[in-house]
Amino acid sequence: MTATPPDGLQETFISHLVELRSRLLRSVVAIMIALVALFPWAKEIYALLAAPLLKVLPQGSTMIATDVTGTFLVPLKVTLMAAFLVTLPYVLWQMWAFIAPGLYQHEKKLAAPLIFSSFLFFLIGMAFAYFLVFPWVFAFFVGYTPDGVQMMTDIDKYLSFVLLMFVAFGATFETPIVEVVLVRMGIVSVAKLKEVRRYVIVGAFIVAAVITPPDVVSQLMLAVPMCLLYELGILLARFFPPPAAADAAAEAPVGE
Repeated sequence: MTATPPDGLQETFISHLVELRSRLLRSVVAIMIALVALFPWAKEIYALLAAPLLKVLPQGSTMIATDVTGTFLVPLKVTLMAAFLVTLPYVLWQMWAFIAPGLYQHEKKLAAPLIFSSFLFFLIGMAFAYFLVFPWVFAFFVGYTPDGVQMMTDIDKYLSFVLLMFVAFGATFETPIVEVVLVRMGIVSVAKLKEVRRYVIVGAFIVAAVITPPDVVSQLMLAVPMCLLYELGILLARFFPPPAAADAAAEAPVGE
């Protein structure tokens, strides 16, 4: 016979689910409000996103929409992405408010800076892709367009490519944050991070070769920052050693 959980435990679990639903709902509402506020400028937002490609296309070349609904849905998706980025600090704050009560004091001191720095590093990664990688990649492909062929990219495929690059470079720039968290939690040590450095370098170039377009420069523009950020993570992790076992035991709730 299956044991029935205590009423108090069940009520606590349900209350956590209710709070989680409430905070998720608040986040969704905030994103929707931002979407409605930004939608009148959907065309301008998409034009800003498409600017790196449009600048290198030959005069007279344009982007195309092969889907009937693409001229509406693609700018809508881009505006939704912009709305999410605008409201991301609020969404992260909702996440923080949900998990904070279950953290120890030393974990709370680390979590808030980590959430902020994760957001900042992701934005830096996106900016790196937009301002440095995209101009080179698009100029490379336009320059290799055969004679008699006019490059006219579909806006939906362009959006998919751009989102992939944003996620790839944004995630890459999270490398130092991941290392700090792993060292702080005692999962790995700084010495171990140094020990596996050679494997990380090889892995960085493999990941770059798989994700980025098949030109050497764009692959280097992902792999090299990944390696440099890994070294930055090792440097930062020195300042966030695992808390002493005695301190953790002292902060543990009574009865654990």
